[in-house]
Amino acid sequence: MEETAKIWMNGELVDWADATVHVGVHGLHYGTGVFEGIRAYETPKGPAVFRLAEHMQRLHDSAKLLYMELPYTVEELRSATHELVRANGLPAAYIRPIAFFGYGSLGVHTRGNPVETVIMSWPWGAYLGEDALAKGITAKISSWKRVGPNVIPHVSKATGIYLNSMLATTEAQRAGYDEGILLTDNGFVADGPGENIFVVKNGRILTPPLSTSILPGITRDAIVQIAQDLGYVVEEADLIRADLMLADEVFMTGTAAEVTPVRAVDDVEIGVGDVTLEIQKTYLDVVNGRSEQWSHWLDVVETVAAPA
Repeated sequence: MEETAKIWMNGELVDWADATVHVGVHGLHYGTGVFEGIRAYETPKGPAVFRLAEHMQRLHDSAKLLYMELPYTVEELRSATHELVRANGLPAAYIRPIAFFGYGSLGVHTRGNPVETVIMSWPWGAYLGEDALAKGITAKISSWKRVGPNVIPHVSKATGIYLNSMLATTEAQRAGYDEGILLTDNGFVADGPGENIFVVKNGRILTPPLSTSILPGITRDAIVQIAQDLGYVVEEADLIRADLMLADEVFMTGTAAEVTPVRAVDDVEIGVGDVTLEIQKTYLDVVNGRSEQWSHWLDVVETVAAPA
């Protein structure tokens, strides 16, 4: 992680090195936090954050499912993000808002613990490697199953839930693959550790439904809309691991992963297909400000703060 000048913490900008908390914070011990992953892109109009308000609304929704009340509104968090992007002076950045129960009681309950709210930003390139967008990645079906919807609210982007993801991606990389793919207890395809999954078969695009305990991805939603506007039929469908191996194309989506082809699953070669590359190109044109069709998704940051 490349350090930047400032981090927004509980309503003010602080120096990177000073954004610290006590080791007794509740969120560290019990995973009681929520977070987002957001990208700002360098565009002809300046730094632009992709679907910023939607991300901050999902942060609020995630917090609600953990009985956590955020002390800042969606608009306040949006303004704070603009302030941070300006302060760090980056034309493009990865942005990480996080809120967690802080220092107080260390019982399992959270009563009386303050909610700490932080936004970080730093440069971050291709999450799955510089060659991944063009050449694709290899994936392994994980032995770890996706957490069930009535075990932990997987609709919430909660910090503790990502232990499930960490185990899957670590297992895959230790075995020599780039990424893992998680199944549900019923054997249906869920998602990657930090990505949603799409399958292309006979010209149709399929993706697992929310009932498979997947996060309702904001990039996933954008890709569905883009693909439909490009003329493709997109359907939610229960998929099994064989559907991945017999697919014409497979790709993963997410803020960090963007649109990444999966060229092989469990050593079964799939390759990188034209549909994936078309959607990928269109998406990258959108987020980099080269397309007007979805320009409303870009929240342009004024590089000079507006007068009070």
